[in-house]
Amino acid sequence: MNHSLRVGLRGWATWQRQASNRRVLAALFTVGAFSLLGKLSAFAKDAVVAYQFGRGDELDAFLIALVIPQFMITLLGGSLNAALIPTYIQVREQQGPEAAQRVFSTVTMLTSGFLVLTCLILMMSAPWLMPLLAGGYAAEKLSLAKALYVVLLSTILFSGIGTTWGAVLNAGNRFAWAATVPMVTSFTTMLAVLLFARSWSVYALAAAAVTGAFVEAALLGWQLKRWGISLFPRWHGLSPATRQVLGQYWPMVAAAFLMGSTHLISQGMAAMLDPGSVSALGYGNKLTAVLLGIGATAVGTAFLPHFSSMAAAGDWTGMRQTLLTYMGLMLVVTIPLIACLIYLSEPLVGILFQRGAFNAADTQVVAQVQAAYLLQVPFYLIGMLFVRCVTALRSTQVMVWGNIINLMACIVLTYAFMRLFGVVGIALATSAMYGVSCVFLMVVSWTLLQAHMRRAEVA
Repeated sequence: MNHSLRVGLRGWATWQRQASNRRVLAALFTVGAFSLLGKLSAFAKDAVVAYQFGRGDELDAFLIALVIPQFMITLLGGSLNAALIPTYIQVREQQGPEAAQRVFSTVTMLTSGFLVLTCLILMMSAPWLMPLLAGGYAAEKLSLAKALYVVLLSTILFSGIGTTWGAVLNAGNRFAWAATVPMVTSFTTMLAVLLFARSWSVYALAAAAVTGAFVEAALLGWQLKRWGISLFPRWHGLSPATRQVLGQYWPMVAAAFLMGSTHLISQGMAAMLDPGSVSALGYGNKLTAVLLGIGATAVGTAFLPHFSSMAAAGDWTGMRQTLLTYMGLMLVVTIPLIACLIYLSEPLVGILFQRGAFNAADTQVVAQVQAAYLLQVPFYLIGMLFVRCVTALRSTQVMVWGNIINLMACIVLTYAFMRLFGVVGIALATSAMYGVSCVFLMVVSWTLLQAHMRRAEVA
C-alpha cells in the first residue's frame, strides 16, 4: 500500500513538471480540493447559524458590524499579497532566499504597524461610521451593531497578517496548508453557537470570529517557521524591491477600496429595506461564495506565482496561451453548472437552511437572491484570471480606473434594480457589475500583452 502511494505521488510530481499549463492545473486542483473542504465546513457553520438566528435582527446587526472589518482585511491584506508576491518571487529567483527574506521582513514591519493604526482609527470612528452604514436600523439594533463592530475590529490585525503569511506560503508552491486553515473559523463558530449562543446571544459569533482569525494566523505562521522563513518584522531600509512593492501596493489599495465599496453600498442599501434584508443577502450569497471561494482562491493562488514567473522570463506568448486556455475551460465548466444551480435554487436553500428559526417564507426570498447572485460566477472567475495577469505585469494602476467604472455601475444598477425588485435587485446588480468588470479586464490584459510582445519583437 505504501509503495503504491509513493509511486502515485512520484507520478503526480512528474506530471506536474512536464509542462507549464500542467503545473497550473495541478495547483488549481490542489487549492480547489482543499478550498472545497473549507467551504463545506463553512456551509455546516451557516446551517448552524441559520438554525439559531434565522433572519432575525441579531444576525442583521452582526452582518452589518462585520462589513467594515471584512472590507479592511481585503483592502489591506489582499492588496498586499498582490503587490508583494510578484516582487518576492523575482527577488528570490534572481537574488536568492536571503534577499527575499529581507523584503518580506521589511514589508511585514510596515504593514503590521499600519494594521494596528487602522484598527485604532476605526474604533474611534464607530460612533459616526456605523449609523452611516446601518441608517435604516432601529436604535436598539444599531446599538448592538456598534458593540459587535468594536469586538470584530481585532480580526483586521489577525487576518491581515495571516493573509500575508499564507500568500508567502503560496509563493513557495505550498498551497494546501493555506487553503485548509480557514476551516478553523468555521469549526470555532459552530462550537461557539452550540455552546454559548443561549447565554452570549450573537456575541458568540463575534467571539468565534476573533478567535478563529487569531488561530488561523498562528497556524500559518507556524508553517512558515517550519520552512525556515522568519516572521519577525525587521527594518532593512527602502531597497529598490521594497519600493517596488509599495509602488504596486497603493494602486492595489485604491482599486480594492473602489471595488470593496460596492459591497458596502449593497449592504447599506439592504439595511434601508425590510428587516431581514441584510440577512437575506448574506444567506443568498452563501452558495455563490462557496463557488467563488473555491474557484477564485484556486485561480488567484495558482496563477499569480505562475504569471509572475512567466513575466520575469518574458514569456508573453505563453501568458496569452494560458489565458485563452483557461478562459475557455472556465466557460465550459461554469455555464452549465450555474444554469443547473439556478434551476434548483429553492430546493437547495430549503435543504441547507430551512429549520429552526429559518422558515419557508425565508427560503423563498433567499432562493431568489441566490439565483441572482449565481449569475456573476463566470464573470467573476474569468475576471480574476485577468486580474492576476495584470498584477503579474505590474500594471495595477489601470485597475483603479476599472474599479471606478465598477463603483459607478454598482451605484446606478443597485439603486435602479432595488427599486424594481427589492433585495433581489441588489444581488442582480452585483452580477451585472461583475459582467462590466470582466469585459474591462479582458480588454486591458490583451492590450498590455500585445504591448509587451511588440517591445520584445523590436528588441
